[in-house]
Amino acid sequence: MTITLRYTAISDLGQVRRNNQDSGYASPRLLVVADGMGGGPAGDLASAVTVESVRTLDAPPPADLLAALGDAVRRANDRLGEIVDSDPAVEGMGSTLTAILAADGRVGLAHVGDSRAYLLRQGELSQLTHDQTLVQTLVDEGRISSDEARVHPHRSLILQVLDGRHGIEPDLEMLTLQDGDRLLLCSDGLTGFVDDEHIADLLGAETIDAAAVELVQAALEAGSSDNITCVVAEAVTDAPAGQSSAPMLVGAAAEQPRSRTSMDRTATQPAVRIDEDDESDVVPVDDEAAEQRRYAPRAPNRYGWLRRLVATVLTLALLTGVALVAYRWSQRQYYVSSFNGKVAIYQGLDQELPGVDLNSLHEEYDLLLTELPTYQRGQVEAGIEADNLSAAQGTVAQLQLDAQKCASEQIAAGTPACEGASTTGSEPTTKPTTEPTTKPTPEPTDKPTAKRTRKPR
Repeated sequence: MTITLRYTAISDLGQVRRNNQDSGYASPRLLVVADGMGGGPAGDLASAVTVESVRTLDAPPPADLLAALGDAVRRANDRLGEIVDSDPAVEGMGSTLTAILAADGRVGLAHVGDSRAYLLRQGELSQLTHDQTLVQTLVDEGRISSDEARVHPHRSLILQVLDGRHGIEPDLEMLTLQDGDRLLLCSDGLTGFVDDEHIADLLGAETIDAAAVELVQAALEAGSSDNITCVVAEAVTDAPAGQSSAPMLVGAAAEQPRSRTSMDRTATQPAVRIDEDDESDVVPVDDEAAEQRRYAPRAPNRYGWLRRLVATVLTLALLTGVALVAYRWSQRQYYVSSFNGKVAIYQGLDQELPGVDLNSLHEEYDLLLTELPTYQRGQVEAGIEADNLSAAQGTVAQLQLDAQKCASEQIAAGTPACEGASTTGSEPTTKPTTEPTTKPTPEPTDKPTAKRTRKPR
Protein backbone atom coordinates (compact mmCIF):
# COMPACT_ATOMS: atom_id res chain seq x y z
CA MET A 1 0.00 0.00 0.00
CA THR A 2 1.37 3.40 -0.99
CA ILE A 3 0.70 6.16 1.50
CA THR A 4 0.62 9.74 0.32
CA LEU A 5 -0.36 12.85 2.21
CA ARG A 6 -3.10 15.39 1.53
CA TYR A 7 -1.78 18.50 3.30
CA THR A 8 -2.20 22.14 4.25
CA ALA A 9 -0.23 24.61 6.36
CA ILE A 10 -0.86 27.90 8.11
CA SER A 11 1.19 30.21 10.33
CA ASP A 12 0.12 33.19 12.43
CA LEU A 13 2.06 35.85 14.33
CA GLY A 14 -0.12 35.52 17.41
CA GLN A 15 -1.29 38.45 19.50
CA VAL A 16 2.05 39.62 20.93
CA ARG A 17 4.99 38.89 18.65
CA ARG A 18 6.04 41.41 16.01
CA ASN A 19 7.84 38.87 13.84
CA ASN A 20 7.22 35.24 13.00
CA GLN A 21 9.96 32.90 14.19
CA ASP A 22 8.11 29.75 13.09
CA SER A 23 8.61 28.05 9.74
CA GLY A 24 6.60 25.25 8.13
CA TYR A 25 6.78 23.06 5.03
CA ALA A 26 4.30 20.59 3.57
CA SER A 27 4.26 18.33 0.51
CA PRO A 28 2.87 14.89 -0.40
CA ARG A 29 6.02 13.29 1.07
CA LEU A 30 7.36 15.68 3.71
CA LEU A 31 5.91 17.66 6.64
CA VAL A 32 8.12 20.00 8.70
CA VAL A 33 7.62 22.48 11.55
CA ALA A 34 10.47 24.51 13.08
CA ASP A 35 10.13 27.02 15.93
CA GLY A 36 13.02 29.49 16.07
CA MET A 37 14.44 31.19 19.12
CA GLY A 38 17.10 33.81 19.75
CA GLY A 39 15.28 37.12 19.65
CA GLY A 40 14.93 39.68 16.87
CA PRO A 41 15.54 38.29 13.41
CA ALA A 42 17.77 35.47 14.72
CA GLY A 43 14.86 33.17 15.58
CA ASP A 44 13.20 33.37 12.18
CA LEU A 45 16.59 32.91 10.52
CA ALA A 46 17.19 29.73 12.52
CA SER A 47 13.81 28.19 11.68
CA ALA A 48 14.02 29.18 8.00
CA VAL A 49 17.51 27.69 7.62
CA THR A 50 16.35 24.52 9.36
CA VAL A 51 13.39 24.08 7.01
CA GLU A 52 15.45 24.92 3.92
CA SER A 53 17.99 22.26 4.92
CA VAL A 54 15.48 19.53 5.74
CA ARG A 55 13.32 20.09 2.65
CA THR A 56 16.08 18.53 0.54
CA LEU A 57 14.50 15.22 1.68
CA ASP A 58 11.53 16.00 -0.56
CA ALA A 59 13.04 13.99 -3.40
CA PRO A 60 13.05 10.37 -4.62
CA PRO A 61 12.62 8.30 -1.46
CA PRO A 62 15.77 7.06 0.30
CA ALA A 63 16.17 3.39 1.26
CA ASP A 64 16.50 4.18 4.97
CA LEU A 65 14.07 6.88 6.05
CA LEU A 66 15.36 7.26 9.61
CA ALA A 67 18.99 7.50 8.50
CA ALA A 68 18.01 10.11 5.93
CA LEU A 69 16.08 12.10 8.54
CA GLY A 70 18.96 11.92 11.03
CA ASP A 71 21.44 13.10 8.40
CA ALA A 72 19.16 15.97 7.40
CA VAL A 73 18.85 17.13 11.02
CA ARG A 74 22.62 17.13 11.48
CA ARG A 75 23.13 18.98 8.19
CA ALA A 76 20.70 21.66 9.35
CA ASN A 77 22.58 21.96 12.63
CA ASP A 78 25.90 22.27 10.79
CA ARG A 79 24.43 24.94 8.52
CA LEU A 80 23.36 26.98 11.55
CA GLY A 81 26.89 26.68 12.90
CA GLU A 82 28.33 28.03 9.65
CA ILE A 83 26.04 31.05 9.78
CA VAL A 84 26.90 31.81 13.42
CA ASP A 85 30.62 31.54 12.60
CA SER A 86 30.24 34.05 9.79
CA ASP A 87 27.97 36.40 11.75
CA PRO A 88 28.56 36.49 15.54
CA ALA A 89 25.56 38.82 15.88
CA VAL A 90 23.24 35.78 15.66
CA GLU A 91 25.12 33.77 18.29
CA GLY A 92 22.58 32.02 20.53
CA MET A 93 19.92 31.44 17.88
CA GLY A 94 18.36 28.01 17.60
CA SER A 95 15.35 26.09 16.35
CA THR A 96 13.19 23.11 17.20
CA LEU A 97 12.37 20.61 14.48
CA THR A 98 9.61 18.07 13.92
CA ALA A 99 9.52 16.32 10.54
CA ILE A 100 7.60 13.42 8.96
CA LEU A 101 8.83 11.74 5.78
CA ALA A 102 6.58 9.32 3.87
CA ALA A 103 7.77 7.09 1.04
CA ASP A 104 6.40 3.84 -0.48
CA GLY A 105 4.09 3.13 2.42
CA ARG A 106 6.78 3.84 5.03
CA VAL A 107 6.65 6.82 7.37
CA GLY A 108 9.55 8.16 9.48
CA LEU A 109 9.49 10.79 12.24
CA ALA A 110 12.34 13.02 13.49
CA HIS A 111 12.02 15.28 16.52
CA VAL A 112 14.18 17.84 18.36
CA GLY A 113 12.82 20.28 20.98
CA ASP A 114 9.21 20.91 21.99
CA SER A 115 7.27 21.31 18.74
CA ARG A 116 4.86 18.39 18.54
CA ALA A 117 3.39 15.80 16.20
CA TYR A 118 -0.04 14.27 16.80
CA LEU A 119 -1.95 11.39 15.21
CA LEU A 120 -5.75 11.40 15.07
CA ARG A 121 -7.12 7.94 14.27
CA GLN A 122 -10.85 7.23 14.39
CA GLY A 123 -11.42 10.16 16.73
CA GLU A 124 -8.65 9.27 19.19
CA LEU A 125 -5.66 11.62 19.54
CA SER A 126 -2.17 10.41 20.43
CA GLN A 127 0.98 12.45 20.81
CA LEU A 128 3.77 11.04 18.62
CA THR A 129 6.61 13.15 19.99
CA HIS A 130 8.07 13.54 23.47
CA ASP A 131 8.87 17.10 24.56
CA GLN A 132 12.58 17.61 25.19
CA THR A 133 11.97 20.10 27.99
CA LEU A 134 12.71 20.47 31.68
CA VAL A 135 9.04 20.33 32.70
CA GLN A 136 8.48 17.14 30.69
CA THR A 137 11.39 15.57 32.57
CA LEU A 138 9.71 16.58 35.83
CA VAL A 139 6.45 15.03 34.62
CA ASP A 140 8.24 11.82 33.61
CA GLU A 141 9.79 11.64 37.09
CA GLY A 142 6.38 12.12 38.72
CA ARG A 143 7.41 15.36 40.40
CA ILE A 144 4.69 17.48 38.75
CA SER A 145 1.47 16.76 36.87
CA SER A 146 0.74 17.55 33.23
CA ASP A 147 -1.59 20.37 34.33
CA GLU A 148 1.18 21.84 36.53
CA ALA A 149 3.60 21.60 33.60
CA ARG A 150 1.33 23.84 31.50
CA VAL A 151 1.76 26.75 33.96
CA HIS A 152 5.26 25.97 35.24
CA PRO A 153 7.53 29.09 35.21
CA HIS A 154 10.23 27.11 33.35
CA ARG A 155 7.93 25.45 30.82
CA SER A 156 9.85 27.09 27.94
CA LEU A 157 13.24 25.67 28.95
CA ILE A 158 14.24 23.31 26.12
CA LEU A 159 16.90 20.67 26.70
CA GLN A 160 17.90 20.21 23.05
CA VAL A 161 17.64 22.46 19.98
CA LEU A 162 19.46 22.92 16.70
CA ASP A 163 21.93 25.73 17.44
CA GLY A 164 25.05 24.89 15.46
CA ARG A 165 27.06 24.67 18.67
CA HIS A 166 26.15 21.28 20.13
CA GLY A 167 25.84 17.78 18.75
CA ILE A 168 22.27 16.76 17.97
CA GLU A 169 20.69 13.35 18.56
CA PRO A 170 17.11 13.58 17.26
CA ASP A 171 14.36 11.24 18.37
CA LEU A 172 13.74 8.94 15.39
CA GLU A 173 10.77 6.61 14.97
CA MET A 174 8.98 4.66 12.25
CA LEU A 175 5.20 5.08 12.06
CA THR A 176 2.39 3.00 10.62
CA LEU A 177 -0.36 5.03 9.02
CA GLN A 178 -3.82 3.94 7.94
CA ASP A 179 -6.05 5.41 5.31
CA GLY A 180 -7.87 8.42 6.84
CA ASP A 181 -5.35 9.06 9.62
CA ARG A 182 -4.74 12.73 10.27
CA LEU A 183 -1.40 14.19 11.30
CA LEU A 184 -0.76 17.51 13.01
CA LEU A 185 2.67 19.12 13.32
CA CYS A 186 2.59 22.32 15.35
CA SER A 187 4.61 24.80 17.38
CA ASP A 188 4.03 25.43 21.09
CA GLY A 189 2.02 28.53 20.24
CA LEU A 190 -0.84 26.03 19.87
CA THR A 191 -0.06 23.34 22.44
CA GLY A 192 0.86 25.82 25.15
CA PHE A 193 -2.67 27.26 25.11
CA VAL A 194 -5.03 24.61 23.75
CA ASP A 195 -5.41 21.25 25.51
CA ASP A 196 -5.28 17.89 23.74
CA GLU A 197 -9.03 17.25 24.03
CA HIS A 198 -9.85 20.46 22.19
CA ILE A 199 -7.11 19.75 19.62
CA ALA A 200 -8.68 16.35 18.92
CA ASP A 201 -12.12 17.90 18.30
CA LEU A 202 -10.75 20.55 15.93
CA LEU A 203 -8.39 18.20 14.09
CA GLY A 204 -11.42 16.06 13.18
CA ALA A 205 -13.06 18.89 11.21
CA GLU A 206 -14.68 18.10 7.88
CA THR A 207 -11.57 19.09 5.90
CA ILE A 208 -7.91 19.50 6.78
CA ASP A 209 -8.06 23.15 5.66
CA ALA A 210 -10.89 23.82 8.10
CA ALA A 211 -8.99 21.95 10.82
CA ALA A 212 -5.86 24.07 10.37
CA VAL A 213 -7.80 27.35 10.46
CA GLU A 214 -9.85 26.33 13.52
CA LEU A 215 -6.76 25.21 15.42
CA VAL A 216 -5.05 28.57 14.89
CA GLN A 217 -8.23 30.43 15.78
CA ALA A 218 -8.57 28.43 18.99
CA ALA A 219 -5.02 29.36 20.03
CA LEU A 220 -5.71 33.03 19.36
CA GLU A 221 -8.93 32.92 21.37
CA ALA A 222 -7.03 31.24 24.22
CA GLY A 223 -4.68 34.24 24.32
CA SER A 224 -1.62 32.65 22.74
CA SER A 225 1.36 34.96 23.16
CA ASP A 226 3.53 33.03 20.70
CA ASN A 227 3.61 32.41 16.98
CA ILE A 228 1.22 29.64 15.91
CA THR A 229 2.06 27.22 13.11
CA CYS A 230 0.02 24.18 12.10
CA VAL A 231 0.78 21.67 9.37
CA VAL A 232 -2.14 19.27 8.91
CA ALA A 233 -2.10 16.20 6.67
CA GLU A 234 -4.34 13.26 5.92
CA ALA A 235 -3.07 9.85 4.90
CA VAL A 236 -4.57 8.58 1.67
CA THR A 237 -3.91 5.45 -0.33
CA ASP A 238 -4.76 7.03 -3.67
CA ALA A 239 -3.52 10.31 -5.08
CA PRO A 240 -5.91 13.08 -4.00
CA ALA A 241 -8.05 14.20 -6.88
CA GLY A 242 -7.98 17.83 -7.81
CA GLN A 243 -5.21 18.87 -5.41
CA SER A 244 -2.03 20.47 -6.59
CA SER A 245 1.15 18.65 -5.51
CA ALA A 246 3.08 21.91 -5.12
CA PRO A 247 4.85 22.12 -1.72
CA MET A 248 3.83 24.84 0.72
CA LEU A 249 6.07 27.12 2.77
CA VAL A 250 4.74 29.16 5.70
CA GLY A 251 6.20 31.42 8.35
CA ALA A 252 9.73 32.79 8.18
CA ALA A 253 10.73 30.31 5.47
CA ALA A 254 8.13 31.81 3.13
CA GLU A 255 9.46 35.37 3.40
CA GLN A 256 11.97 35.03 0.60
CA PRO A 257 11.59 38.52 -0.98
CA ARG A 258 11.42 40.37 2.34
CA SER A 259 14.05 41.77 4.67
CA ARG A 260 14.83 39.54 7.64
CA THR A 261 14.45 42.53 9.96
CA SER A 262 11.07 43.55 8.54
CA MET A 263 8.42 43.99 11.20
CA ASP A 264 5.44 45.09 9.09
CA ARG A 265 3.87 41.67 8.46
CA THR A 266 0.15 41.11 8.53
CA ALA A 267 -1.19 38.97 11.35
CA THR A 268 -1.98 35.75 9.50
CA GLN A 269 0.50 34.80 6.86
CA PRO A 270 -0.73 33.04 3.73
CA ALA A 271 1.08 29.94 2.60
CA VAL A 272 3.44 30.17 -0.35
CA ARG A 273 3.03 27.36 -2.84
CA ILE A 274 6.25 26.45 -4.58
CA ASP A 275 6.00 25.70 -8.27
CA GLU A 276 8.85 23.23 -8.64
CA ASP A 277 8.86 23.78 -12.41
CA ASP A 278 9.41 27.53 -11.95
CA GLU A 279 12.81 28.16 -10.35
CA SER A 280 12.03 31.86 -9.92
CA ASP A 281 9.81 30.97 -6.95
CA VAL A 282 12.40 28.80 -5.21
CA VAL A 283 15.53 29.66 -3.27
CA PRO A 284 18.00 26.98 -4.42
CA VAL A 285 19.83 25.37 -1.51
CA ASP A 286 23.15 25.53 -3.37
CA ASP A 287 22.73 29.06 -4.69
CA GLU A 288 25.34 30.89 -2.59
CA ALA A 289 24.38 34.33 -3.88
CA ALA A 290 20.73 33.78 -2.98
CA GLU A 291 21.73 32.45 0.44
CA GLN A 292 23.86 35.50 1.10
CA ARG A 293 20.99 37.80 0.15
CA ARG A 294 18.57 35.96 2.44
CA TYR A 295 20.87 35.59 5.38
CA ALA A 296 23.08 38.66 5.02
CA PRO A 297 24.85 39.46 8.30
CA ARG A 298 22.90 41.93 10.38
CA ALA A 299 24.44 45.19 11.53
CA PRO A 300 25.67 45.02 15.10
CA ASN A 301 23.41 46.40 17.77
CA ARG A 302 24.11 50.12 18.03
CA TYR A 303 24.36 49.80 21.80
CA GLY A 304 26.80 46.93 21.60
CA TRP A 305 29.74 49.29 22.23
CA LEU A 306 28.06 50.51 25.41
CA ARG A 307 27.67 46.99 26.74
CA ARG A 308 31.31 46.25 25.97
CA LEU A 309 32.38 49.51 27.67
CA VAL A 310 30.35 48.72 30.79
CA ALA A 311 31.77 45.19 30.90
CA THR A 312 35.32 46.55 30.57
CA VAL A 313 34.79 49.16 33.30
CA LEU A 314 33.32 46.58 35.66
CA THR A 315 36.21 44.21 35.00
CA LEU A 316 38.78 46.94 35.64
CA ALA A 317 36.98 48.00 38.81
CA LEU A 318 36.99 44.42 40.06
CA LEU A 319 40.69 43.98 39.30
CA THR A 320 41.49 47.33 40.95
CA GLY A 321 39.54 46.35 44.05
CA VAL A 322 41.34 43.04 44.32
CA ALA A 323 44.72 44.75 43.85
CA LEU A 324 43.88 47.35 46.51
CA VAL A 325 42.87 44.71 49.04
CA ALA A 326 46.05 42.75 48.33
CA TYR A 327 48.23 45.86 48.69
CA ARG A 328 46.61 46.84 51.99
CA TRP A 329 47.21 43.35 53.31
CA SER A 330 50.87 43.51 52.25
CA GLN A 331 51.36 46.75 54.19
CA ARG A 332 50.32 45.01 57.40
CA GLN A 333 53.29 42.66 57.07
CA TYR A 334 56.80 43.30 58.51
CA TYR A 335 60.21 41.68 58.28
CA VAL A 336 63.72 42.22 59.69
CA SER A 337 66.59 42.73 57.25
CA SER A 338 69.63 44.97 56.73
CA PHE A 339 70.08 48.62 55.76
CA ASN A 340 73.54 50.14 55.22
CA GLY A 341 75.14 47.31 57.18
CA LYS A 342 72.77 47.66 60.15
CA VAL A 343 69.73 45.76 61.36
CA ALA A 344 66.42 47.35 60.29
CA ILE A 345 62.68 46.68 60.20
CA TYR A 346 60.81 46.93 56.91
CA GLN A 347 57.08 47.30 56.34
CA GLY A 348 55.53 45.23 53.54
CA LEU A 349 56.60 42.08 51.74
CA ASP A 350 60.16 40.99 51.12
CA GLN A 351 59.41 40.68 47.40
CA GLU A 352 60.17 42.63 44.25
CA LEU A 353 57.49 43.48 41.69
CA PRO A 354 58.31 45.67 38.66
CA GLY A 355 56.70 49.08 38.98
CA VAL A 356 55.27 48.46 42.46
CA ASP A 357 56.90 49.18 45.83
CA LEU A 358 55.91 46.33 48.10
CA ASN A 359 58.09 47.40 51.05
CA SER A 360 59.58 50.45 52.76
CA LEU A 361 62.07 51.11 55.58
CA HIS A 362 60.21 51.38 58.90
CA GLU A 363 63.03 51.69 61.48
CA GLU A 364 66.83 51.46 61.52
CA TYR A 365 68.81 50.23 64.58
CA ASP A 366 72.41 50.88 65.75
CA LEU A 367 73.15 47.19 65.57
CA LEU A 368 75.85 46.29 63.06
CA LEU A 369 75.55 43.05 61.17
CA THR A 370 79.21 42.41 62.05
CA GLU A 371 78.24 42.23 65.73
CA LEU A 372 76.08 39.19 65.06
CA PRO A 373 77.22 35.59 64.81
CA THR A 374 77.64 34.35 61.26
CA TYR A 375 74.45 32.29 61.21
CA GLN A 376 72.30 35.15 62.53
CA ARG A 377 73.92 37.60 60.11
CA GLY A 378 72.88 35.32 57.25
CA GLN A 379 69.31 35.15 58.54
CA VAL A 380 69.05 38.93 58.67
CA GLU A 381 70.50 39.36 55.19
CA ALA A 382 67.97 36.82 53.84
CA GLY A 383 65.12 38.54 55.74
CA ILE A 384 63.31 37.33 58.85
CA GLU A 385 59.52 37.45 58.45
CA ALA A 386 57.28 38.63 61.27
CA ASP A 387 53.51 38.42 61.73
CA ASN A 388 53.29 42.06 62.82
CA LEU A 389 55.33 45.06 63.96
CA SER A 390 55.49 43.86 67.58
CA ALA A 391 56.90 40.52 66.46
CA ALA A 392 59.50 42.26 64.29
CA GLN A 393 60.58 44.46 67.22
CA GLY A 394 60.86 41.37 69.38
CA THR A 395 63.16 39.78 66.80
CA VAL A 396 65.43 42.84 66.83
CA ALA A 397 65.51 42.83 70.66
CA GLN A 398 66.63 39.22 70.64
CA LEU A 399 69.38 40.02 68.11
CA GLN A 400 70.58 42.88 70.32
CA LEU A 401 70.66 40.56 73.33
CA ASP A 402 72.62 37.92 71.42
CA ALA A 403 75.12 40.54 70.22
CA GLN A 404 75.67 41.71 73.80
CA LYS A 405 76.22 38.17 74.95
CA CYS A 406 78.82 37.60 72.26
CA ALA A 407 80.64 40.76 73.34
CA SER A 408 80.51 39.85 77.04
CA GLU A 409 83.25 38.15 78.98
CA GLN A 410 80.58 35.74 80.21
CA ILE A 411 81.16 33.72 76.97
CA ALA A 412 84.71 32.77 76.09
CA ALA A 413 86.13 34.06 72.85
CA GLY A 414 85.90 31.63 69.97
CA THR A 415 82.78 29.84 71.20
CA PRO A 416 80.99 28.40 68.09
CA ALA A 417 77.74 30.15 69.01
CA CYS A 418 79.44 33.50 68.47
CA GLU A 419 81.57 32.53 65.53
CA GLY A 420 82.07 35.50 63.25
CA ALA A 421 80.84 38.07 65.77
CA SER A 422 82.99 41.17 66.20
CA THR A 423 83.17 43.21 69.40
CA THR A 424 83.96 46.37 67.45
CA GLY A 425 81.70 49.13 68.63
CA SER A 426 80.65 47.26 71.74
CA GLU A 427 82.10 48.08 75.12
CA PRO A 428 83.11 45.13 77.30
CA THR A 429 80.74 44.46 80.11
CA THR A 430 83.62 44.33 82.72
CA LYS A 431 86.99 45.99 82.98
CA PRO A 432 90.24 43.93 82.97
CA THR A 433 91.89 43.41 86.40
CA THR A 434 95.37 42.40 87.58
CA GLU A 435 94.13 41.15 90.89
CA PRO A 436 94.86 37.52 91.71
CA THR A 437 92.29 35.08 90.53
CA THR A 438 91.86 33.65 94.02
CA LYS A 439 90.44 35.35 97.10
CA PRO A 440 90.82 34.52 100.84
CA THR A 441 88.26 32.10 102.13
CA PRO A 442 85.64 33.99 104.10
CA GLU A 443 84.99 33.09 107.73
CA PRO A 444 82.03 30.84 108.35
CA THR A 445 78.69 32.50 109.04
CA ASP A 446 75.32 31.26 110.11
CA LYS A 447 73.56 33.10 107.21
CA PRO A 448 73.33 31.49 103.74
CA THR A 449 75.49 33.04 101.08
CA ALA A 450 73.56 34.86 98.31
CA LYS A 451 74.48 34.11 94.73
CA ARG A 452 75.61 37.08 92.68
CA THR A 453 73.98 37.50 89.34
CA ARG A 454 74.76 39.86 86.46
CA LYS A 455 72.10 41.20 84.18
CA PRO A 456 73.14 41.18 80.53
CA ARG A 457 73.36 44.53 78.86
